[in-house]
Parts: sequence; structure tokens; C-alpha cells
Amino acid sequence: MDLNAVRMFVSVVQSGSLSAAAARLEIPLPTLSRRVRELERELRVQLLERSARGTHLTDAGTRLYEFASRGVEALGEAERAVLSDQVLLRGRLRLSLPPAFEPWWELLGEFQKRYPGVHLQIFTTERRVDLIEDGVDVALRVGAVEHESMVARHLLNYRHLLVASPELIERLGAPEVPDDLHRFPCAIWSQGANARTAWRLGEQSLRPDALLASNDYAHLRSRALAGEVVTELPPFLARAGLDDGRLVPVLADFPLPEQRINLLYPSHRHPSAIVRAYLDFCREYLNVLALL
Repeated sequence: MDLNAVRMFVSVVQSGSLSAAAARLEIPLPTLSRRVRELERELRVQLLERSARGTHLTDAGTRLYEFASRGVEALGEAERAVLSDQVLLRGRLRLSLPPAFEPWWELLGEFQKRYPGVHLQIFTTERRVDLIEDGVDVALRVGAVEHESMVARHLLNYRHLLVASPELIERLGAPEVPDDLHRFPCAIWSQGANARTAWRLGEQSLRPDALLASNDYAHLRSRALAGEVVTELPPFLARAGLDDGRLVPVLADFPLPEQRINLLYPSHRHPSAIVRAYLDFCREYLNVLALL
């Protein structure tokens, strides 16, 4: 049964005539009349008796109206409830973030202060999640975006930093070119157990003989702060150590490549008001992202 046609039929009964219902629904009278006739053909009964004095319900039409009017009213209440939730931003937002991405923790706190009716569910992982399969509304992705079924909203670029403790640099001497790092103990970020990561420093590529490989930047930072290694850190994880002198930049004239930050959501899914508000809030909050 065509629900739109049923709603039109209910409107005809409530309005008292086809012409009044057409004006109420803001559709052409011939269109409304045709849809009601199609509904009658589909049900194989006559629902309305038409005369010069207007329309009247048949017995079958009365029975349909008794049930359909309650359903149409319930659908209207449901529609109003959903629209109200969207306007007031009440509901759940499911996000995927990389581990230890600290600037986003503050951003999310501020987002919930503005929209207290939004409940956040955070999925933290360094793997590339399947948004549909994992039930994620928006994923924060660092690096290139290759999935054609995703919409990527670019936010900003930043660079990781090569850092070490002053004590390590004093003991081994400051490196002047990337090849000098071969005499330093190095720790690298590595996603796979057998992966060997190369550092792209300026125009040069260096594959250090790493004494430690980890996919946890917080672990790498702790070893650098302990004076044990040279390592690569996101700037927000290095900043406190750089500010208080427990870390110093290494080979600052040979910068690591830029990283892109994108927010991803499925291209075939119309973003809800909550998702749109989150995307807009992230862009608005770029002054906080300056911490990167």
C-alpha cells in the first residue's frame, strides 16, 4: 500500500473535499484525485463516493480511515520528534580517533559543552576502520584518503618532529645531517610487527637501525624523555617536553613530511544534523588545533 496515497486519503476525509485537501497539501487537484483512485484500484474497493455536494466515505473507506488516521497521526508525531531531536541535537555520535590524539580530547569536551544532549561513543584505534561495518559516523584520519565511498573534509596539515633529550645530544653530539643518526639509538613508530620504517628528512630518506619499534607514541615519548632514544613525535605530544627543556628538536633543518588531517563519513549516507554540527564545530575550533 502506498503510504503517501493513504496520507492523501486521510487528508481528504479530514478536509471534507478533494479541493480542500489539495489546497491543504499544496498539490494539484488532478494529482490528488489520481492518487486516491490509484489507491482504490490497489485495494479493489471504492473508498469515496463523489458527488456535486462533495465526497463521502463508503463503508470500506470508513474502515480504512479508522485505522489509517491513527497511523498517519503516529507517523506525524514520529516525524516531529525526529526533527525536534535534530534541532536540539540530542542523540549519539560515534567517532573513530587515533590513539593519544590529545588535541581532540579538549575539542570533544568543548563540543559537548555546546551540545550537552549529544552522547559520544569513541572508538580509538590506529587501524583504518570500516565506517559502515564498525558503525562509525565520523572518523578522524591522518594521512592520505583513498576510499572512494567516503567523503573527506580536510581540516589542516602538520608535521611530526624529531626529538631527543638534551642529555643524549650532549653525550653523542648534535647530528648535523640525517646520516649522523646512525650513531644514535633510535625508536620508531611502526604499525606492523615486521615493518621497518624510514624517516623522510627533507629530501633524504633514512632507515634507522631502531632499537625500539612501537605503535604507541606515548611509549616513544617516555623513552625520549628518559634520554634513551631519538624518536619522531606528533607536535602536540612533544610540546610540553620542548617547552620545559626536557626535549630538544633534532635536525630541524630537515623536516619530516606534512601530515593531512581529514574527517571522513560515508558518501552514500546523508549526514545527520549532529554529524553536520560536529564537522562544522571542528573547523570552527581550529584555534585549538593550533596546538598541533
